[in-house]
Amino acid sequence: MNSLTQHLDAHQLDAEYFEYSKAANPISANLISRIPYHSFPASLCDSGPSRVLPLDLSEALGCQGPATGPGLCANFIRLNAGDSLTLAPNATSQVLYVIAGSGALAQGEQAFDWDKGCFIALPGLTATQLTARQDSRFYYVHDEPLLRYLGVKACEQRFSATLYPAELANAKLREAADDPRAQDRSRISILLGNRHFPQTRTVTHVLWAMYGILPPGSVQKPHRHQSIALDFIIDSPEGCYTLVGTELDANGQIRNPTRVDWTPGLAFVTPPGYWHAHYNESDKEAFLIPIQDAGLQTYLRSLDIRFS
Repeated sequence: MNSLTQHLDAHQLDAEYFEYSKAANPISANLISRIPYHSFPASLCDSGPSRVLPLDLSEALGCQGPATGPGLCANFIRLNAGDSLTLAPNATSQVLYVIAGSGALAQGEQAFDWDKGCFIALPGLTATQLTARQDSRFYYVHDEPLLRYLGVKACEQRFSATLYPAELANAKLREAADDPRAQDRSRISILLGNRHFPQTRTVTHVLWAMYGILPPGSVQKPHRHQSIALDFIIDSPEGCYTLVGTELDANGQIRNPTRVDWTPGLAFVTPPGYWHAHYNESDKEAFLIPIQDAGLQTYLRSLDIRFS
C-alpha cells in the first residue's frame, strides 16, 4: 500500500479514475454486454396454469432480472377462465395487448372490461387485478428494470388506467391504411398516445406503442432508432420476416443481416441502434406491435430515428 492510498479518507475509497480511451466506450471494451437478438415463441404460454412469464434476458445483459432490455421487461400472460392475477411491478408504465380472451380489470378506483385486440396502458403505483371470463393471453411490457437500475420506487402516478378498445384501434389503423398517401409513407401504422404527454405523443411518458400493418408484397426499408424494440407479431402469413444488422452497404441494404421469421404470437428483440427492415412476401396482410422505451428517449431528445 503506497502512502497516497494510506492517507485516503473513507469518503474517497469508492472513487476511481480512468484514462478516457479505456472507459468512453464500455461496449467495445466488453465491459458491458450488447443487447442480444432473441425470439420468444407463442408456445411458451399457450397452455398450462395462469401465470406471468417474463421474457428474461437478464443473464445475457448482466443485470438484475427479470429484464428483456436494460430498462424494460416484456412478458407473456396466460389467464385461464375464472382466474385472477395481480400485477404489481415497481414501475411507472405498463402496456398490455390482449392476444385472446375477455375479462375485467380493476386498478384502484378504475375498472373496465377488456377483450381480444384491446390495448391497455397502466401506471405502476397501484396494483392491478385482471380477471378472465374466457381463457385469455396477453403481451405485457413494463419499465421495472429501469427503476431497479436507478434504485428508486414509483411515487407519482402520471396518468390513469387507459383503455384503447380493439374496434376503435382497428378503425384508426384501417383509416391510416386507406389514406391515398399511405404507400408513400415509411410504414402504415398508428401510434397510441395519451393526452398527458403532448410533447412525446406516446402511450406513456416512458413507453411507445405502435400498431401496424405490413401490406402484402411490401418492404419497410431499413431504419434504426436508439430505443430498444420489443416486437410482437399479432398475425402473419408465411413469407414475413425481419432483417437486422449493424451496418448498411453502398446500396442502403443491411450488410450480413440476421433474419427473424415471423409467426403469429412471436415476440423478438431488436437492439437499439441496429438497422432493421420488415418484409412481406405473401399475398396477405401481417400485423405487428413494437413497444419501445421511445417515450423516454424522445423526452431526452436522443431517439434519433433514421431511414436508409
